[in-house]
Amino acid sequence: MECKAEATLCEGRLQEVLDNSLITWSQTPVVTRYALVSKPHPLSLQRCFAMVDVSKWALFTLLSAQELASIRQACIFGASANEAIYITHDDEVYVLGLNCSNCLGTGDSQSTIVPKRLDCLTGKKLASLSYGSGPHVLLATEEGELYAWGHNGYSQLGNGTTNQGVSPILVSTNLQNKKVTEVACGSHHSLALTHEGEVFAWGYNNCGQVGSGSTANQPTPRKVSNSLQNKVVVSIACGQTSSMAVADNGEVYGWGYNGNGQLGLGNNGNQLTPCRLFALQGLCVLQIASGYAHSLALTDEGLLYAWGANTYGQLGTGNKSNQLSPVQVMTEKERIVEIAACHSTHTSAAKTQSGQVYMWGQCRGQPIVLPHLTHFTSTDDVFACFATPSVMWRLLSMEQDDFLTVAQSLKKEFDNPETSDLKFSIDGKYIHVHKAVLKIRCEHFRSMFQSHWNEDMKEVIEIDQFSYPVYRSFLEFLYTDSVDLPPEDAIGLLDLATSYCENRLKKLCQHIIKRGITVENAFSLLSAAIRYDAEDLEEFCFKFCVNHLTEVTQTAAFWQIDGNMLKEFICRASHCGAFKN
Repeated sequence: MECKAEATLCEGRLQEVLDNSLITWSQTPVVTRYALVSKPHPLSLQRCFAMVDVSKWALFTLLSAQELASIRQACIFGASANEAIYITHDDEVYVLGLNCSNCLGTGDSQSTIVPKRLDCLTGKKLASLSYGSGPHVLLATEEGELYAWGHNGYSQLGNGTTNQGVSPILVSTNLQNKKVTEVACGSHHSLALTHEGEVFAWGYNNCGQVGSGSTANQPTPRKVSNSLQNKVVVSIACGQTSSMAVADNGEVYGWGYNGNGQLGLGNNGNQLTPCRLFALQGLCVLQIASGYAHSLALTDEGLLYAWGANTYGQLGTGNKSNQLSPVQVMTEKERIVEIAACHSTHTSAAKTQSGQVYMWGQCRGQPIVLPHLTHFTSTDDVFACFATPSVMWRLLSMEQDDFLTVAQSLKKEFDNPETSDLKFSIDGKYIHVHKAVLKIRCEHFRSMFQSHWNEDMKEVIEIDQFSYPVYRSFLEFLYTDSVDLPPEDAIGLLDLATSYCENRLKKLCQHIIKRGITVENAFSLLSAAIRYDAEDLEEFCFKFCVNHLTEVTQTAAFWQIDGNMLKEFICRASHCGAFKN
């Protein structure tokens, strides 16, 4: 009963996080990393880097800033985006979430809001990951090993049974001496691509999505041949009940369910074996992406084609009519370099050569029938904010590129004696800064450097009216736009911000103080807010003191305060009815 109660609490907390995701984004430490396609297409010259904020996915708001910073690769999945798996820079694998159908692989069926480590995968570098609707999970390592766990009602784990996989198991049948480089999952079927360009399939096969020539379920991996027999496949993708493959010569093949035309064959008949999309003949396809029942293809010329279901406008054609054959979309836009879709959603996205990101299809329940320009810099953000469910369409890699943005470069150079041209001396300690940065970022310093003070002669500025932690935090704010101080020190920074007329910093300090208020420091914070003329903060601290009046009046800060201020507080609190029985 205790375990059941714990699971219920976890589920309730997870749902609360998801329901309030728009609020929690702004309250969560932002960890920005790079997104990278888990397996770049061999024919593509694009390295698909894009700035991604992983905390836009609600489930990651459960993690601390330290845990977020440890992430190297990550994936949000599940029927309601309620499950997550991530790999740290130390190659440790962690999971958290609802654990539907044992899809977390923890060995039990318990939900968890605290990350749990999968010891059996520790030290194994991840090459590719995909998930189904059950959900079931496939994971390929850089060594070419294939692991599977989760829902297995249709043998989609490939172990020859229909028993759920409560923890990761090595899938080896027919894959001995094979190196798996990429995996893809449909709703309840699985695909694996080997280093040699072979495709293996297994699981649910009611529509031929396994490509075996029949509709019998396939309990273990089986090589997909027929039209792929002499082809070298370089990429695979799955819709809910369909499968797609791209050959090294740019040809596209599809098999499985075709009721909405998602195979692009010009008809809506199911295909039990791979069939080439002749409508794309003469084009060299670099990337294929499958949605729930629609497909996207990107050519080496940066052209985008779409076909299949269009109920939500996910083809981007301007209407809601299904297309049985590929049609070109975004014809008037610049070159496309990346396309995105996910088998569990009706959402599409694309990125242009200049970095513009477009989305169309289902957008939080609304149909968007034409590609819409977003403010994002990554297709991943489209799925975090607009898709239902808000899963990740691909495995995210947080590997840092050598390139640093302007903001990252500034942060890196703060207090760097090798590049600085000015020092501040506070309490006998030095802080190394750059005059140009200070002039650009702060009116106080701009005025100071433009005065009669000789910049070239003066290399050290003495500061005695503020403490070292406060002044260092101020200077660091000018480089990073962020503040990391306890509430008590933030009071001193609030004083500095007021003196230097830094209104944004003043607001940040007030925010820090509000978040850190306690019964013990409430009256001190109220006094400081009054002293520095911070009206919003004063009102907040006053209400806190009144709401906890008995406890606050027993603190040392309450009785050590200035007599006039104490009298004013008592009068004001009395007007609010604080002393009524």
